[in-house]
Amino acid sequence: MVDAFIGTWKLVESINFDEYMKALGVPFATRQMGNVTKPTLIISKEADRIVLRTQSTFKNTEIAFKLGEEFSETTVDDRVCKSVIKMKGDKLVHVQKWDGKETSFVREIKDGKMTMTLTFGDVIAARHYEKA
Repeated sequence: MVDAFIGTWKLVESINFDEYMKALGVPFATRQMGNVTKPTLIISKEADRIVLRTQSTFKNTEIAFKLGEEFSETTVDDRVCKSVIKMKGDKLVHVQKWDGKETSFVREIKDGKMTMTLTFGDVIAARHYEKA
């Protein structure tokens, strides 16, 4: 159930994130900002939609969606994607597609901490969050 994800989450650790951004084609300066920024992720439910707000000193973003329904998303690095977010078991799976490419983020909670595994081709990164 998505309710487990509701709350405010603070990034505490990133693993292989620079390689992931490099594989996506994110420019060097943007990658540098991405590597030092520790964003806060706020997940909430508003009526029949889920809202993900990412707040950082670099850039704030917000997406609102219904589980399983495709929506347009502009990413922090300005890619325009068609995205779908679904619950698969106890995991929140976010797939972005653009220009014939695809990346996924799988969020899961273990021991009160959230791990987001990012995959693009054969490049895998992880971002670990704790409740704020």
